[in-house]
Amino acid sequence: MGTAAALEKLVPVLLAFGGGVLLARRKTVPAEASKAFADYAFLFAVPCYLFGNIYASDLGALFNWHAIGAYVAAAALAVLLIAFASGARGTRDPRDVALRVMAGVQVNTAYFAVPVFITFFGTAAPIFPVLLFQVCVLSLVVISTMELGRAGETSGGPGRRLSRAVGASLATPVVLACNAGIVLNLLSVHLPKVVLDGAAFVGDSASPIALFALGLHLGGVGLDVRGTSREEMALIAFKCLAFPLLAWAVCGPLFGVRGDWLTYLVLIAAMPTPQNLFVYAQRYDVGVDLSASLVIKSSVVSLLLLPLWLQTVAG
Repeated sequence: MGTAAALEKLVPVLLAFGGGVLLARRKTVPAEASKAFADYAFLFAVPCYLFGNIYASDLGALFNWHAIGAYVAAAALAVLLIAFASGARGTRDPRDVALRVMAGVQVNTAYFAVPVFITFFGTAAPIFPVLLFQVCVLSLVVISTMELGRAGETSGGPGRRLSRAVGASLATPVVLACNAGIVLNLLSVHLPKVVLDGAAFVGDSASPIALFALGLHLGGVGLDVRGTSREEMALIAFKCLAFPLLAWAVCGPLFGVRGDWLTYLVLIAAMPTPQNLFVYAQRYDVGVDLSASLVIKSSVVSLLLLPLWLQTVAG
């Protein structure tokens, strides 16, 4: 894919995202409304999209275990690199390390990857297996670390807090929608066309609404580039540059993944830090300012680098 074609396909993304920024800056739409738009996308529209598409997909083709295994290996290596780097610079609290691992390895699937993949490829299906891996493994490890290290927690011992973390991770609407789609697909349960049409109608709104919400949020808080710390720059560089390159090296030359799946995995790795990082930071009172800055700035950098990655891996 050439530069012109990549930029052409980027126009809808920039329109939805930029519209949110502009309306928030002009105070036409209050920036605080971004939460309502984001909640609609995350809790309703994205689950509807995922459910309908997984239910109608060929699971054999969707779950390419060789490709997904390669991505898991790349993510595991990235986790070790960030954990080692955090320890080398004096970060000892497991919760702080877990927060940095999440910032550098997890990707913004619901709010960023899904709309981008729909725009460029017409489907977000390749994201589904990675999304399940993130929520059921990576997020579970992060949430469990946060719960177990929580100061002043009196509502149960470590085992109870860990079970709560597992339940919270697996009960998110996105995971429930994916699992429901997989189960009904495997059981060959027939769903009325009106149900699937309804899910598709709502799901089609996920992409623009998620990007618009992100734009509203950015337009409201602004972007303090001058105040970016060295650690922030290092984490953003790892997330937006080093991790995609690592995914390419591990999945391609090392594991032999080729064609479309190599493109998908590199682009998924190039997605920005997830908004859930800020949610978890607020909930557990760990690195709140750092997480907010990383979510916003990595989103901007990822958006700017999208044409480069598309031209490189899909060209």
